[in-house]
Amino acid sequence: MVFSDLFFLFVFLPVLIVCYRIAAAFDRMASEPGEPGKLIWRNAVLIIFSLIFYAWGEPVYVFLMIGCVVMNYFLGLWVDCCRRRFFRRLALTVGILLNVSTLGLFKYAGFVCGELARFGIDLPDPKISLPIGISFYIFQSISYLVDVYRLHAAVQRRFSGLLLYISMFPQLVAGPIVRYSSVAREIYNRHVSSRDIADGVFRFLIGLGKKVIIANQMSEIADNFLTDNLESLSTLGAWVGLLAFTLQIYFDFSGYSDMAIGMGRCMGFHFPENFDHPYTCRSITDFWRRWHMSLGTFFRDYVYIPLGGNRSHQVLNIIAVWALTGLWHGASWNFVLWGMFFGIILIVEKAIMRYTGHQPGHIIAMLLVIVGWGIFYYDDLGDMGRFFRAFFGYNADFYDFAAESALFDKFWLWLLAIVLCMPVRRWISSAHIRLWGGNPSHAGVVTVETICRIVLATLILFTSICLLVGATNNAFLYTRF
Repeated sequence: MVFSDLFFLFVFLPVLIVCYRIAAAFDRMASEPGEPGKLIWRNAVLIIFSLIFYAWGEPVYVFLMIGCVVMNYFLGLWVDCCRRRFFRRLALTVGILLNVSTLGLFKYAGFVCGELARFGIDLPDPKISLPIGISFYIFQSISYLVDVYRLHAAVQRRFSGLLLYISMFPQLVAGPIVRYSSVAREIYNRHVSSRDIADGVFRFLIGLGKKVIIANQMSEIADNFLTDNLESLSTLGAWVGLLAFTLQIYFDFSGYSDMAIGMGRCMGFHFPENFDHPYTCRSITDFWRRWHMSLGTFFRDYVYIPLGGNRSHQVLNIIAVWALTGLWHGASWNFVLWGMFFGIILIVEKAIMRYTGHQPGHIIAMLLVIVGWGIFYYDDLGDMGRFFRAFFGYNADFYDFAAESALFDKFWLWLLAIVLCMPVRRWISSAHIRLWGGNPSHAGVVTVETICRIVLATLILFTSICLLVGATNNAFLYTRF
């Protein structure tokens, strides 16, 4: 089940809302007069629906996720009960190793066996399918243990609280990676206002529009050029296909994050922002401060800084982080190459900026990002080689009619996608303040703004539903990581 599915929109979500409202009434009845409302019933509803959501696609692996929660629940208690630093560190180390081993078994065992077979070491392939979202909930489990170890958050003594944190369906299968310390207080102490619900619904619909109206349409263009007939691919076709994928992956993933953040807001959770208009970057460093920010800050705080950060062995630390970043995305050599590609660029870029004080600039940064997405797309290195020969004009025709048609027949789609890569909302907000003389809270202004948001939300919802009827290409890219 995905957020942009008609069943989710018109069955799962409405039933959840009804049950959640009934649970809220039970929580109010269970609360004493004058005390904050309890969240026992609402949390129970969220847990049940989260487990149903995850089990919908692969019922067996819901038990794996629950097993990981059980394991980390007791590991967290172990870390918390140790008073001497040596034993706390030992408990944390054991916890991280168990979580990483779980991820390694289910995500990389087949890859490792296949590579060892090339060297004559014949091991049986375990043929373990990849559980959806395992990379995300394993990283959140590690975040929980590290935050308890560092005293950034209190240990969760209620199993249901930790189960809710790890299994919460909005961010379970594709992020953002929510740190335990950022939502620990909201598990049993949160308040939802009418403004939270309005903003959350609007944010959800913005994400739905990104996914259905832009990402799904761009995926058709990308697959047409990047998957089919690579031998006859023209240079123009290669560029059109890769530019379409560049826009597809941004609107797909940022759209999912918007929907997750919006649903979380409606339930009183404040998930971290995951994107900040990355395609407006001035350097690769700037790009990775804006793209998948929850993953970037996770590796920075839990890997890069503990290894020494900028203080010692900076080059080795960057290489280690980017090798892990590549591997996190998948058990394939193209992801390793993709990670090392950006790791090396960042090392070179930092050296250039240190000695010249100049950033590469937007055009150079975006060209490198686009090439990086070409490496990311192909898990078959042979297909990758064929694609890049066409992309750089080696032994390929420059022009073909299909590429021209993809550009001009979908002109308004390209224009909409490119414009929405820019900070349009920020521009509108600034113009809004200037227009109304610094008093945007005036009743008339609020009314106009509300009407505009309702009209836009309705238009997005209607268009998305029309496009989803009969749609065959609707999966989120990042659920496979």
